[in-house]
Amino acid sequence: MIVMYGIKNCDTIKKARRFLETNHVDYRFHDYRADGLDAEFLHSAIAELGWEALLNTRGTTWRKLDESVRNTITDADSAAKLMLEMPAIIKRPLLCAPGQPMLLGFSESSYQTYI
Repeated sequence: MIVMYGIKNCDTIKKARRFLETNHVDYRFHDYRADGLDAEFLHSAIAELGWEALLNTRGTTWRKLDESVRNTITDADSAAKLMLEMPAIIKRPLLCAPGQPMLLGFSESSYQTYI
């Protein structure tokens, strides 16, 4: 089964969920805030996608961080620590399906290819 990771009140998540539902795709939604974020899963996502891709440096959560904190994020370990503390800083949605690579972000064309 496809699993979508994210935060339910995110506008991009809403668009992605609407796309899946409109196309009758069976999926499970995992909310980082409500369901938590597993360190092992996060490390596997970092290994596959890279911490730079997962870290949403364009979002409000990142912009609200003190510059001194932002400057400490220089590698996978420091990024993972921050993402575990503040899951809202992870780019979303993250789509996972058995036997397929992870898909980060949302576009109709990439989702059509993925499903």
